[in-house]
Amino acid sequence: MQLIPCPWCGPREEVEFHYGGQAHLSYPTDPAALSDADWAEYVFYRDNPAGPFPERWQHSAGCRRWFNAVRDTRTYEFQAGHRAEDDRQVIP
Repeated sequence: MQLIPCPWCGPREEVEFHYGGQAHLSYPTDPAALSDADWAEYVFYRDNPAGPFPERWQHSAGCRRWFNAVRDTRTYEFQAGHRAEDDRQVIP
């Protein structure tokens, strides 16, 4: 079982968490001006690197808070984690 480091609760088993997708994405500034193709790009297309990747996670079976983490997509190892409001983009 993999341990995920919650910034509030400490390391917990992965079954307590829900994945929230790629971190550090901004909502469109003028959503009414986007075409259907632009919306599809925003909603469905995400980066898919081999290596460190910033992600959003929710500790759904614990404190229920959202946080950002950097996980290596090759090894699934969590390399860093921080509270979402800290707004850090740390990729080791």
